Amino acid sequence: MLTRILVQHRTAALASAALALTSTLVAAAPAQAAPRIGVTNDRGTSVADDGQATTFTLRGSGFQSIRGGFGGVYVAFGWVRDPSGGGWRPSEGGITGRDYRYVPDSESGSNAGYLRFVSFPGSSTEAEAQAVMSADGSFTVDLTVPGPTFGAVDRDGNAVAVDCRKVTCGVLTFGAHGVKNARNETFTPVRFGEVYADEAATPAEEEHGQETGSTDGGGQTTDGTTAAPSGGSTTAPTAPTRRGRPKVTAERETAVAGQALAFTGSGFAPGEQVLALLDDGVVALGPLVAGTSGEVAGVMALPADLSVGTHQLRLVGAASGARPSERFPVRAGTVVAVEPEPTIAPDEPDVAALAFVGASGLALLASLVLLVVRLRRRGRRTPVAATTTGATA
Repeated sequence: MLTRILVQHRTAALASAALALTSTLVAAAPAQAAPRIGVTNDRGTSVADDGQATTFTLRGSGFQSIRGGFGGVYVAFGWVRDPSGGGWRPSEGGITGRDYRYVPDSESGSNAGYLRFVSFPGSSTEAEAQAVMSADGSFTVDLTVPGPTFGAVDRDGNAVAVDCRKVTCGVLTFGAHGVKNARNETFTPVRFGEVYADEAATPAEEEHGQETGSTDGGGQTTDGTTAAPSGGSTTAPTAPTRRGRPKVTAERETAVAGQALAFTGSGFAPGEQVLALLDDGVVALGPLVAGTSGEVAGVMALPADLSVGTHQLRLVGAASGARPSERFPVRAGTVVAVEPEPTIAPDEPDVAALAFVGASGLALLASLVLLVVRLRRRGRRTPVAATTTGATA
């Protein structure tokens, strides 16, 4: 009887240990470092210039890399609601235009540099990307920040201006091509300040052939002040220097009623504020801030009831007075059924690893069952032999 009790206790202990070991192995998942983005400009800092465009080199690490997976990661500059929280994330219900906004750009490989696409290795979309993620989840890509203000579109399709001097802006990463992946969603704040202040006066000085502190015939000094001529009158400051003839180009593939029209402009003064107008002010967008080469880029929401046919897009330079325009055709919008977006779980386990662990646990459990059976048989044979011996005596 005592032997049988000991065997049962030993069996129960071994079975409990096996189940605990199996549960631990299945629950344990390989740890992964949190994704992060390193932001560096050509001066070695993470500050964006508050007067002109700044190009950053971004180095990503710790992202989830899915070999042959569809899509990848979008990298953009913009604003998110509640930067310290996660409510802006697409995987948590965040919606573009409402919970996060970013500088618009085309998704082509040769876009303006405001939006970057990093594809998964071996993906069918790899040819469209500016960079390919490595197997360990790292990548390097350049991103241009146009300045402290940019134009975007809200959830209702209305044009809105984002001022990063009043709200927190930074670098966003999120799943590309509609794939929501919480493990690849990040927001890295970027601060604005003086980065290229020492280069601001160089173009004007070279063009006018002036030396620091000198004046031209009209009394304009190189440090931005106006000198009074001998007659006592003053002359108006000269207009900012423009880069080439101003022009505007509408992305005609996006010229669809009810959708967002992408456009670019050039030939404005560096740092100049530029307004965009459709027809006679049916839609207005701005101010946009011209970059170091006098370029601007934006996206304008076209009304759903906009008539089909030819329309005019005009840009207006606030300082230079430049007013380039272009006429382009607008097509009728179509209603397209939207399929549910695929979702990748935040901590999706490795199926092969789980299968191996499960099989190992079952094998261990089977071995313990065989051991229990043998111990029970041995326990049963021992009392029978003792009874037989006592009867003989």
